[in-house]
Amino acid sequence: MENNKFKVSDDLRDGGKLMLNAVTGITKIVEAMHYRITDMIPIPGIKYIAGSKGIPRLIYKLIYAVTGRVNNGLEEMLSKLSKILDDQTTSPNREAFISALNGVLGDYLALQNNSLAIKMQFRQNGSPLHETDLKNYSSLSNQKFLILIHGSCMNDIQWTMNEHNHGEALSASLNYKPLYLHYNTGLHISENGKLLSDLLEKTFSNNISAEIHILAHSMGGLVSRSACYFALKENKKWLKNLSKIVFLGTPHHGAPLEKAGNWIDKLLAAKPYTAPLSKLGQIRSAGITDMRYGNITHDDWKNHHRFFSKGDKRIPVPLPDDIKCYTVAAITAQNPGLSAHHLIGDGMVTLSSALGEHPNKDYNLIFPENQKLIVYKTGHLELLYFDEVYNKIFDWLAENNMA
Repeated sequence: MENNKFKVSDDLRDGGKLMLNAVTGITKIVEAMHYRITDMIPIPGIKYIAGSKGIPRLIYKLIYAVTGRVNNGLEEMLSKLSKILDDQTTSPNREAFISALNGVLGDYLALQNNSLAIKMQFRQNGSPLHETDLKNYSSLSNQKFLILIHGSCMNDIQWTMNEHNHGEALSASLNYKPLYLHYNTGLHISENGKLLSDLLEKTFSNNISAEIHILAHSMGGLVSRSACYFALKENKKWLKNLSKIVFLGTPHHGAPLEKAGNWIDKLLAAKPYTAPLSKLGQIRSAGITDMRYGNITHDDWKNHHRFFSKGDKRIPVPLPDDIKCYTVAAITAQNPGLSAHHLIGDGMVTLSSALGEHPNKDYNLIFPENQKLIVYKTGHLELLYFDEVYNKIFDWLAENNMA
C-alpha cells in the first residue's frame, strides 16, 4: 500500500465531534478500539495501563470530561495532543477501523460531514485512482475491466486474504484491469447504488468497446444490483458495457443476523481491532438495516422506520436483462441434507438468500443451474480466498472471453 500519511490527532478530532453528539458508551467503545489498534509513542509523565497498547487512560479521562461541553474544549485538548503525536503511515488496521466505523455509523458520519466518512471512489492498493488515472483506464479500447465491490464494514484492501486476492489472480490470468471500489457501507444501499451508477457512467460512458464484469461480495452484490436498477431507470450508457456479475454470499433477500439485530456482533467480533464496534448494534447504520430484507431501491426504505419491522415491503427487482449473473452460496456444514444448516448458511447469509430463492415468485431471482455454485464447510469471509470459489469464478469469467 502506498505510504499515505495521516495525523492521529486529526482522527481523534473527528472522532471527538462524533463523541460530542453521542452517549458516554460510544466513547468507551472508541477507547477500547484505540487500545487495540493504535501504537503511541511514550509520553513522559503519563502512566500507561498495564496491558493496554493505545491511548493512555488519562487521555480518555480528559475526553470524558469534555464530552457534552462546548466543542472548543475538545479542540483545545486535541490541539495539545497534536504536539506530542507523530505523523504515522496508514496501515491495514487503521483502514479496517475506519471501514468498520463507517459500516456501523457511516450514515451519521456523512450527515455530519465528518471527515472520517468514506467517499466512494475507485482505488488500487489502498490509494485512490484520480480522474487522470481513470481517463487512462477508460480510454483503453477493447479492454476488460473487473469491478470488485466489497461487503459491509469492509474495504477494498480486504480482498486480499490468506495471501490471495481474486482480483489480482483474475487480472494475471484473464488480462483484466481491476478497479476496486471503496465506499461508505453505512449509507443506504440504494444511495450507494446510485453513486456507483453515476461513477461508472462518468468512467465508461465514452468507451463503447470496454467490457465490464463485476465481482461483488456480500452487501456489494446488493449495491451492484441497485446500480443496475438506477442505470436502467436513468438510461445510463455504462449498463450496455456490463457483461457479467458474480455474487459471492450476497443476501439477496436479507440476512437473518440483521433480522435478529446482531449482524454487527458476528461480523466485527472476529477481529480484535473492530470487535469493540460490535457493541453499537442497537444504533446500527442504514446500510446494515437495509440488509434485513435486501433493500436496493429508495422506495424500499422511505417512509419505513428502520428499527421497527413491518415486513418485506420491497419493490421486486429482477436480475438485469442481457447480463449473465452468477452466484456463489456457502454453507458451513459438510452434510448438505440438514435443513438447519441451510438456515445457518455461511454463518451470515442463508443458502436460499444467497441463491436468490424466495417463496414469493415476484421476488425470486432466477439463476440458471450452471450459473450457481454451493460450497460446503465454508464461511462468509472464506468466499474471498477458497480455491474452489476462485476456480469457479475463473471458469465463469473465462467463458466467451474477449480476445
